[in-house]
Amino acid sequence: MKFVHMLFGLLMALSSAVTFAQAVDINTASAEQLEKAIKGIGPARATAIVNYRTTNGPFKSVDDLLKVQWIKDKALSKILQDNKDQLTVGTTAAVPAAAVPATPAMPAVPATPAMPTAPAIPAAVPAAAVPATPAMPAVPATPAVVPATPAMPTAPAIPAAVPATPAMPTVPATPAAPVAPAK
Repeated sequence: MKFVHMLFGLLMALSSAVTFAQAVDINTASAEQLEKAIKGIGPARATAIVNYRTTNGPFKSVDDLLKVQWIKDKALSKILQDNKDQLTVGTTAAVPAAAVPATPAMPAVPATPAMPTAPAIPAAVPAAAVPATPAMPAVPATPAVVPATPAMPTAPAIPAAVPATPAMPTVPATPAAPVAPAK
């Protein structure tokens, strides 16, 4: 199994090397082709090349890339060094239709489904078919005599005379201690 994987990887490497080794005509390549095939050309430079070519016509030489907005002398030297013999100008004649891949057509948008309609309302409903609205229950009558509010209990009466507090017994005085004579 490892052998099959290794063989497949080798085949992929060879096919990509052959693909990238092909010369790229800067007058016919799309921005995507320029970006993938030329080392040093990213999406911004590839788009700038295509825009310049569309506005000003085909390039007469590879050195005309210096006229493109984001390509300066040093950058072009590096691109030419990294991509030896891969950049061509091709012919200045009109590009044949087969050289430029056709843009695939967008799929058609499906039609919006129709909205369902509401069911029809009958014109007249017979009186027998509609049940009668039930009567509201009667409100209970208020009694003629309203009971009186019960009286609040009263606080217990305070006695008129408060007994006097009994007097405290007297404590006999302690006799004084004799004073010692001074020496």
